[in-house]
Amino acid sequence: MSIQPAPLQFRSDGTPFSPVFDDVYHSADGGPGQAREVFLHGNNLPAAWQGRTVFTVVETGFGPGLNFLTTLAAWRADPQRCQRLHFISVEKSPFTRDSLQHLHTQWPGFAREAADLLARWPVLTPGFHRLTFDEGRVVLTLLLGDAQTLLPQLVARADAFYLDGFSPAKNPELWSPALFRILARLARPQATLATYTSAGFVRRGLIEAGFAVERRPGFGGKRQMLGGVYARQTPVRQPDWSRQEALVIGAGLAGAAAAERLAARGWQVTVLEREAAPAQRASGNHVGVLLPVLSLDDNLQARLARTGFLYALSRFAELPAFEHGQCGVLQLARDDEQAALQRRVIETAGFPEDYARWLDATEASTLAGTSVPTSGWWFSQGSWIHPPAYCRSQLNAHGPRIRVQTRAAVSRLERDPGSGDWSAFDADGHELARAPVVVIANATDALHLEQTASLPLSNSRRVVTLLPEAPVLAARDIVICRNAYLTPSLNGLRVLGATEAPAGAEAEPCWHAANLDKLGRMLPGQQAGFAPDTLSGRGCDRPSSPDRLPLVGPLPAAGARFDVKPARIERAPGLYCALGFGARGLAWSALAGELLASQICGEPLPVERDLAEACDPARFGWRAARQLAREKVKP
Repeated sequence: MSIQPAPLQFRSDGTPFSPVFDDVYHSADGGPGQAREVFLHGNNLPAAWQGRTVFTVVETGFGPGLNFLTTLAAWRADPQRCQRLHFISVEKSPFTRDSLQHLHTQWPGFAREAADLLARWPVLTPGFHRLTFDEGRVVLTLLLGDAQTLLPQLVARADAFYLDGFSPAKNPELWSPALFRILARLARPQATLATYTSAGFVRRGLIEAGFAVERRPGFGGKRQMLGGVYARQTPVRQPDWSRQEALVIGAGLAGAAAAERLAARGWQVTVLEREAAPAQRASGNHVGVLLPVLSLDDNLQARLARTGFLYALSRFAELPAFEHGQCGVLQLARDDEQAALQRRVIETAGFPEDYARWLDATEASTLAGTSVPTSGWWFSQGSWIHPPAYCRSQLNAHGPRIRVQTRAAVSRLERDPGSGDWSAFDADGHELARAPVVVIANATDALHLEQTASLPLSNSRRVVTLLPEAPVLAARDIVICRNAYLTPSLNGLRVLGATEAPAGAEAEPCWHAANLDKLGRMLPGQQAGFAPDTLSGRGCDRPSSPDRLPLVGPLPAAGARFDVKPARIERAPGLYCALGFGARGLAWSALAGELLASQICGEPLPVERDLAEACDPARFGWRAARQLAREKVKP
């Protein structure tokens, strides 16, 4: 599961070299020239993207990132460039940031592009990593891991392919018939391809997969290279909205993220919020905690939380300033059994230390600045966040493209079949707003709307306590979790939580006492000096689904028949949701917003296919259909 970074080595002529594959990353004739001649000109770029709204490049083998730097520089220099460029690249052994920085000094002509890439270079963990450049108009999606595993999980339609693995003789997995069939599935009609190689079996394999391939004059001292076009006419289903306008119901974490990601693509978004201001309910805590989830089997929840955690961190620098801090999160084991499991997870996963590491109790105590009873995980990039400010930052990120209408409780949705617009009505029957696309992101209030009334959402009530700064709280300004969590101070108050409570419960002394008891078990003695009846706090709901994963994506049409394949299920036109985040709103909301915006706009998805399906609001229906199908074939 772990990602092994590529070793940085050079040949005597200065060409970067892979000892693993015994091959160079580019020819000795010069990397930038090869990138321009073979891949840009070989795919008729920049001419091919001119006049396009979205253009998508898929690359096999990111390596030192030279092809991306060259493409980004060409896009920036072209006044007729496409509005939005997606560059998707798979890499099994990526370079570390330090190695990339060393490599990029060879190409001073790309100094700006290289600096931008290094500033965004992700933690080297498996899976999809989405990075944005130039106010989101250029999107780099890195697939870190094996191409044979990750490319089948990619949901995208490519306009151009850069086939840039090592020599077919040295790295045959990237030049197999199976991989060529995967590329054909991703190709739009007339998608182009280019590659430095001219191997006969590569040409024949691409032809068999549906590409028309020709030999072209090679670059530098090479006699020939290959180029081609996808020749088969496969249908492409692309969203065709009457106009780029959307309604988002709910101005909490889910709704704010969906609105921001749509507005970043030029959409006009109206946000309807029932309260007097955004983030007043489940997203209204004084301080929240952003951290990932780890599991021994790297299950769906762990993978989604990892992708969401890292994507959220990458978004912070792109948003207007808001109160947050990357202080680190120490997650202590509950007992000896969990302590052993935590250590085993880290040893098995092999995560880089800047993502997650295991600390024994002595190391954890040193880090915490106070004695802690057990070992634990340390997430150095874990953060505290003021959720209301985070929501406001997203809602203000694109000026007038996002309009927030408060005290606007939606009681009913209706679609006009003539115009295709959805209208939102209040309890008195007054139309609040209309648009061709609606995102329902109002937690369990969604159960009061006809279109989402049958979703399997349930509430769990939690009460948090606000602790004033006091000498007894000796812990450093990091987040510490065990059976409870304690945050750093914001405006003189720390958040201690959370205790499960009955529906409708508010912050009463009994719940503060329960939270203080948890604090005493996490940080012995530090609960002393606090009187429950002098403390304040708040209660809030945590809506969740039966499998503890969010409901994000297109909603099934009324009366839809559930097929075993999600793509065959009829969907309600223009109707989407982002619900059921439970206690993971900070880790999931930004990624959920990007997933929704990508689905609505027909762009490459930011997550693997199985993760998108795991969030599908229709998943309980198609899972039941699959179970029924399995039972029918039993003897």
